[in-house]
Amino acid sequence: MNSAFDDLLKANREYAERHSLGGFDGIAHAGVAMVTCMDSRIEPLEMIGLSVGDAKILRTPGGRLTPDALTGCILGVHLLGVDRILIVPHTRCAMGGGDDADLARQVREATGADVSGLRLGASPDQLARLAEDVVRLREHPLIAGRAKVGGFRYDVDTGEVREIC
Repeated sequence: MNSAFDDLLKANREYAERHSLGGFDGIAHAGVAMVTCMDSRIEPLEMIGLSVGDAKILRTPGGRLTPDALTGCILGVHLLGVDRILIVPHTRCAMGGGDDADLARQVREATGADVSGLRLGASPDQLARLAEDVVRLREHPLIAGRAKVGGFRYDVDTGEVREIC
């Protein structure tokens, strides 16, 4: 249909031939949910020693607790066996090097499009935003007392996950 995706569909056909994950129940068998960045350098399950079926992975720009990520955490806790939630931004993140105005300017310079009305979630103080997101999730009435919440940072150069808060 669209040749721009032919290589991906071909790879999927090969994947489907050896697919062995049918029948999974959708429960997070390790009781884990992770909010992390959409960055392609991050392998969320592998970096904490888990496998397919162990955790719910929610990816957002910068690993921020967006409204959709919050919804995913709530559903994970109440319906999918989640009792531990990690929020994991990472080093050398584009979302941690400036603020929304900086990113909006970069998009405008690259494309001519004005995205100043979008909440992008960028912040030069990544660790302060992480602490805010952790507190917001810990204190949420549908999470508090039901799941442990921790803030961590992944180092894209060393592979280390360090607990921050």
